[in-house]
Formats: sequence, C-alpha cells, structure tokens
Amino acid sequence: MQVILLDKVVNLGNLGDVVRVKDGYARNFLIPQRMARRATTAAVAEFEAKRAELEKAAAAKLAAAQAQGEKLSGLTVQITQKSGVDGRLFGSVTNSDIAEALTKQGFAVEKAQVRLPQGPLKIAGDHSVSVVLHTDVVVDVTVSVLGEHA
Repeated sequence: MQVILLDKVVNLGNLGDVVRVKDGYARNFLIPQRMARRATTAAVAEFEAKRAELEKAAAAKLAAAQAQGEKLSGLTVQITQKSGVDGRLFGSVTNSDIAEALTKQGFAVEKAQVRLPQGPLKIAGDHSVSVVLHTDVVVDVTVSVLGEHA
C-alpha cells in the first residue's frame, strides 16, 4: 500500500514522503497513529495544501523535545527497591518505574520512551538509560538503583 507520511518515521522516511509499506503495517499502525495517510491523488493534493502547516507543527514538536532534552540530559534518578545482601534486587526496575520516577520530578515521559538496552535493571547501582523524546532527540539519563535490605 502506498502512504504519504504525515510525520517522520524511523527507518521509513520524513514528512511528505510517499512510501510503499505492507498493508497491515499501514492499516494497523501508521494510519491509526496518524503518522500516515493513503496516498490517493486527493490525499496528496490535500497534503500539499497543508504542507507548510504540518512542517511548522513538526518543527514545533522537535523544538519542544530538544528543550526538554536539554533539561533531562545528565539527570540522575534514584529508585529504591528491595534487595538481597549481594545487591541483587527482589524483582526489577522496568521502563515504567523509570518513567514514573521522571514524571514525579516534573518531566512528562511515557514508558514507551524509556529504552533499556539490556532489559530490566536487576542489580543495585548506577545504570545509563536512553530516553527517546523525539525520533531525532535521544537523551541519556542515569538511574541510580538503591538496594533496600529486607
């Protein structure tokens, strides 16, 4: 299916690109998320009429993400979790725990934006975690997991 992108999509294209994707990807993800639209002649003409407005909105989103990224970069978040004597946690610290801790500090971050490359954190100590605020804005945050002996 050919779609016209209404937003920048990683590994696919930029705003305004007409790309061919699998039908299911377009129907189930891109179109419901309002990232794309079917590339019919009417839709392409309508997009060209609104292009400047959409580019302005995309630039505003990017600027807001960059501003939030500057505030977030180098931030350390402390999370306390029950642990054993050896520093292993009784459970784990997941991306939702980190997103919740960042939200309590005043940063609007969703759990899908927190990337844990090695999976959930299972050991007490400092860990580096990536927060993806925008497709072009990725910030590293230090998560300090404090072990609380049971």
